[in-house]
Amino acid sequence: GQIVAGYGKAFGMNVRIWGREASRIQALTDGYQVATTCEEFFAQCDVISLHLRLTDETRGLITLETLSCMKPTALLVNTSRAELIEPDALIAALNRGRPGMAAVDVFESEPILQGHALLRLENCICTPHIGYVEQDSYELYFGAAFDNVVNFIKGTPSNIVNPGALQVRR
Repeated sequence: GQIVAGYGKAFGMNVRIWGREASRIQALTDGYQVATTCEEFFAQCDVISLHLRLTDETRGLITLETLSCMKPTALLVNTSRAELIEPDALIAALNRGRPGMAAVDVFESEPILQGHALLRLENCICTPHIGYVEQDSYELYFGAAFDNVVNFIKGTPSNIVNPGALQVRR
């Protein structure tokens, strides 16, 4: 969360924090605004990015009622844990227009299934759990993918999960 807050500040955003007492104290030390309540936080922010660990205390912390406090122009970003949001609350909230938009990178079941309701919403962007990946990881992933393509073209495919698929006539 601290890195994202720094990016927001660098882009001229008024960064507001809500969380545990330790997080709020650190936010004040870092020069950020602190919301006094969850409701105030969700009602006043234009962009909310979730950065919470999943614990018994945080599971389902964000409810339909909480999301309904958001502005119709607000964006909710979740690259943290899907279970922070009460099941189906985000779908219902987006259908009601509060928040107006969402970007989601984490799902209760991954990979997200093709028929999932979030994929059908025009006001939601879904990514396959790669929304927060560092450059070194991208280089590793794309390097491995490139090697797999080259090996397949050379007739020596590697890392085959379902070798029977290679027996299909072409």
